[in-house]
Amino acid sequence: MEGCKTVATPLDNNKALKEKDGSPKADNSQFRSRIGSLLYLTATRPDIMYATSFLSRFMQNPSQIHYGAAKRVLRYLEGTIQYGLFYPNNKKLSLKGYSNSDYAGNIDDRKSISGSCQFLGDCLVSWFPKKQNCVSFSTTEAEYISAAFCCTQLLWMK
Repeated sequence: MEGCKTVATPLDNNKALKEKDGSPKADNSQFRSRIGSLLYLTATRPDIMYATSFLSRFMQNPSQIHYGAAKRVLRYLEGTIQYGLFYPNNKKLSLKGYSNSDYAGNIDDRKSISGSCQFLGDCLVSWFPKKQNCVSFSTTEAEYISAAFCCTQLLWMK
């Protein structure tokens, strides 16, 4: 993928990925290898965490569309190679957390996705996307569940 045409985002916002999309199947071992490499890279590149976690749902039965989405993440990485995490050692340490959710973001079962990140000073130290365990009836409920996940993580870190 070196020298490829770059993209501005790791996933295409206009395409909803489904488990059964009707496209031909992709090679399982190639797809798993790409997702495994991307999961390893998320330790220093949290900006691809959501896309990588989302694509890992399709590792059992990937299609060509899923494979193309994984290649898009690589094209994003090619254009943002200078991004990464930096932890200076002379900053004041205060614990902060942020959360968000996308209401009914999973097309297959209509469950929402929670996202959370925690900062120690100005440095990101923890982040996670997680599919919620239940189907939310409103955006407010989805946001409340996401905030509860974030608070749990902050309490554990404290």
